[in-house]
Amino acid sequence: MAWIQLILAGFAEVTGVTFLKLSDGFRNKFYMVLMFLAGGVNFYLLSKAIETLPISTAYGVWTGIGSLGTVLIGMIFFKDSKEWTRLLFMSCIIIGIVGLKMTTA
Repeated sequence: MAWIQLILAGFAEVTGVTFLKLSDGFRNKFYMVLMFLAGGVNFYLLSKAIETLPISTAYGVWTGIGSLGTVLIGMIFFKDSKEWTRLLFMSCIIIGIVGLKMTTA
């Protein structure tokens, strides 16, 4: 269950950061409120996950999911660069996340 909570926390992180972008520097109050709600869900789920998982593993996986998700959202919806080097280094993050998962008891 902790791994599911951690993955959902990562998705909530990506959602919150996306709403932060859409809030346009907190000028759009609707997205600002959604950003704070997603952040609350994010930290609640992360806190539940680290009750069971080692914090070093959980934090590494959580930041990896957040980074990858944010890069993908940026590429798909906000016209961020799609250079092959970005994709290469995203693959490195994925390998690291899988490695952390495999080495956690």
